[in-house]
Amino acid sequence: MKPAPFAYAKARSLAHAIELLATEDARLLAGGQSLIATLNMRLSEPALLVDINGIGGLDRITLQNAHVEIGALVRYAQAERSAEIARAAPLIALALPHIGHPAIRNRGTIGGSLAFADPAAELPACMLALGGEIDIAGPKGQRTVKADDFFAGLFETALGAQDVLTAIRVPAATADTRVGFAEFARRHGDYAMVGVAACARAEGKRLAGVRLAYFGVGATAVRARKAEAALANGNVDAAVTALASDLDPPDDVHASGAVKMHLAGVLLRRVARQLGRTPS
Repeated sequence: MKPAPFAYAKARSLAHAIELLATEDARLLAGGQSLIATLNMRLSEPALLVDINGIGGLDRITLQNAHVEIGALVRYAQAERSAEIARAAPLIALALPHIGHPAIRNRGTIGGSLAFADPAAELPACMLALGGEIDIAGPKGQRTVKADDFFAGLFETALGAQDVLTAIRVPAATADTRVGFAEFARRHGDYAMVGVAACARAEGKRLAGVRLAYFGVGATAVRARKAEAALANGNVDAAVTALASDLDPPDDVHASGAVKMHLAGVLLRRVARQLGRTPS
């Protein structure tokens, strides 16, 4: 299929992009890996595409103030190759190879994934697990939103119509940081039927600050807070049992809610083993 007619504008700067987004039914174009597909299927029919790929400074990865900052236009492939992300954001490094296929990772962007907020995508869950922050520029200036407050519903976020996601920020890993990641998909590169991203802090033989974020189980990525508490107490069986209170996955074309709940428990046991390992 072919998309419906639309106008195109290439933003010269962040301010110019925000100005262009004042046009009714305007949409941002970054990597386009989700947008182009929805255009071609006419699930999305914007009047104007605002291309932000020419805006400088949005494709950088920096370490500062004990945080990793990743620009919105950083491509998945660029992040995969980044020594800074491998060292200071190992959870994101674990998740990246599961995203699509090489052709998709060559063009898809970090910011685009979070702005699209697909509930089966890996990066929103990673942001929740890491307690990350999202930087946003809009007509009223700059603001920062915590990941816990960013995802509002199915494909809905804290972004307004004229807002541009400019960067994400996560705490840099330290010697006591422990991370885990696991997902179940029918084929590698498909969206996950169920997945979980996990982060914790080692305190001796115990875990503290456990954060478990599931994806593919609801309208957004979901924190499994009761399972987090049980896992922090060292009881994996209790954590798996607690998932019944944390998650309520719907039936879909891929699996029933009951199957998804079973998979959630299996994946929790896998990431629990990962969290217990000492990093090399």
